[in-house]
Amino acid sequence: YPSELLMQKITEDNQIPVHLHVSVSLQYVAGLKGRALVEFFHSNIAEVENEELRHLMWSSVLFYKTPSVEVMACVLLSTKAIYFLLDDSFIHADEHQSDFWNKENSDCENSSFHLSCCFVLKLNDLQSVNVGLFDQYFRITGHSADHIVTCLTRDSYNTHTFIQQLMAVLSLLARTPSPEPVDKDFYSEFGSKNTGKMENYELIHSSRVKFIYPNEEEIGDLAFLVAEKMDGLTNLPSLNILLYVLAFQVNHFEGSAQNTSSLQPKTLILTSSDLFLFDEDYISYPLPEFAKEPPKRDKYQLADGRRIRDLDRVLMGYQTYPQALTFVFDDVQNQDLMQNLTLDHFGE
Repeated sequence: YPSELLMQKITEDNQIPVHLHVSVSLQYVAGLKGRALVEFFHSNIAEVENEELRHLMWSSVLFYKTPSVEVMACVLLSTKAIYFLLDDSFIHADEHQSDFWNKENSDCENSSFHLSCCFVLKLNDLQSVNVGLFDQYFRITGHSADHIVTCLTRDSYNTHTFIQQLMAVLSLLARTPSPEPVDKDFYSEFGSKNTGKMENYELIHSSRVKFIYPNEEEIGDLAFLVAEKMDGLTNLPSLNILLYVLAFQVNHFEGSAQNTSSLQPKTLILTSSDLFLFDEDYISYPLPEFAKEPPKRDKYQLADGRRIRDLDRVLMGYQTYPQALTFVFDDVQNQDLMQNLTLDHFGE
């Protein structure tokens, strides 16, 4: 340890997404290669001497205690824990949550050091991993509200790779075996399914950590919700969700010293007739076991919705990933004018 293959893989993965800005301290980490990166992990991050770094990933993260603050992090998976090396701007982003972080180093702010917070989730404390729709994100749950983190990879490949590495590392943990399952007869096995609602797919790992995947009903629920937002203009059985993707909406600020743009996280949903942008709660659902009350906001909140028939043109940028798309709509004052005229003219 470390093997040449591992060092090469970690070096390749150590790249900050180009569209996201990070602090100087994380830029320093992103500049490390190969053995220097492994040595940095052991001298600055690792908690015990014999743990091995297995995987590195850059991702936006959300914490259960601060659901409105999305922050960039370098996620490091070792044989003992998952480490989230956080952008130092996060400490000042949400003042009322300051008790969540111990600000012992606040007197160092004016020095030449660049400090980062490191949030540690030990693998022994891990209880479940919820994978989001179409592998766009995943939520890691520990034993309390302080130990719930969502990684917004916005990339099914990164999600899949991390889950595979996490399963491999969990296999090394020595945990007491689960009690043997009691053999059920045919009637008790199928007779208990009287709720009419299918449970999410659960894979219980040998380390007793649950990996929970969404089922088809989540798409059905989402289609029903989308149809509600469309005020019943569309026939629900014919409504198909063609695309679900976590994206950013670009808000451009002109007239400032330099024309700047901010990226607002949005969930984009495309149906056969409409294009929707939702504000989605990626951290609160499904409810953790210790939650006393439901979250303050719904899982999906409609931010914008337009009919495809009003789409005039789509402008595509020439840059590489991530691709920028501009949708230009013909905005009719009364959106339903055309539809109502058609109905009146052609029959009941």
